[in-house]
Amino acid sequence: MQSAEQVTFGGSGLDRTAELRGDIPALAALMQDFSTRTILLWKGKPLVVRSEHGCSLARLPLTHPVLREARSGPILLGREDGAARFAHDISEWTPDADLSDVGAFVDRSVQTHPTLPDDHGFAELRNIMTALSSRDAELAATAKAIFGWHETHGFCARCGAPSDVTQAGWQRVCQSCGGSHFPRTDPVVIMLITRGNKVLLGRSPGWPEGMYSCLAGFVEPGETIEAAVRREVWEEAGVRVGEVRYLSSQPWPFPASLMFGCQGIATSEDITIDPNEIEDALWVSREEVMDALAGLREGLLPARKGAIAHFLLRHWLADTLE
Repeated sequence: MQSAEQVTFGGSGLDRTAELRGDIPALAALMQDFSTRTILLWKGKPLVVRSEHGCSLARLPLTHPVLREARSGPILLGREDGAARFAHDISEWTPDADLSDVGAFVDRSVQTHPTLPDDHGFAELRNIMTALSSRDAELAATAKAIFGWHETHGFCARCGAPSDVTQAGWQRVCQSCGGSHFPRTDPVVIMLITRGNKVLLGRSPGWPEGMYSCLAGFVEPGETIEAAVRREVWEEAGVRVGEVRYLSSQPWPFPASLMFGCQGIATSEDITIDPNEIEDALWVSREEVMDALAGLREGLLPARKGAIAHFLLRHWLADTLE
């Protein structure tokens, strides 16, 4: 696909400056540079600047008082126009507000910090991802995924002892056994399964009523992407798949996946769902998908805008998968 890198969270060309992660003097100099900025996260929600025209990722100077809330060191994300970009996390801060929506499948709440202007707020990334520029989206997704990994990997997987953060946030080292651990990304296949003029869609329990998307599943050890596509579709929907081809990928920091978007050609149509895997599956025609995307079909909500499933479906409808 010529437009493969236009998918959300991809294609901004961020200079990740991996060569500086272990260079302590260079990192110290960057922390003192007046052009250096940091992005801020709270509970995985990036700080954005809101306006009547949309929102953009906030970039704060390292001298901002809100950074006193951070309980861990910053992570080096890379360079932007030659200037360093870090990320800080202030998840231990407790806002004076109703937090019942935080962590929900749909979280439209916005949290504001008293040291920041009123137009600054922490917003759920899934709700704003299509409003961000490609650079803002990549920075936010990278920071969210890395902080999420640190949150769940504070102890050595070899011996169980606490591990320390090194390499500007991109590695953890166990001082007890010397084990080195690196950020984890889980490979996931997501499949546009077609047969003639129809596409196979499914839904998981807990999704908003009527929401359907492409089937997806984790790639198992020792398995190719193509084999994973065929296995997952058979396990979830009881549909056999023949030809499989890769189309595009998408980093998906919820919490830390890399989605491999593929098209598969079904060789059967009968559906037998596994209720332990999905709640429902159905074949939908091009015309029905178009109506759903236009909001003209009740009971069928399309995949979330910004997700690779939505991206693949739109290219299928436009006949631009090649």
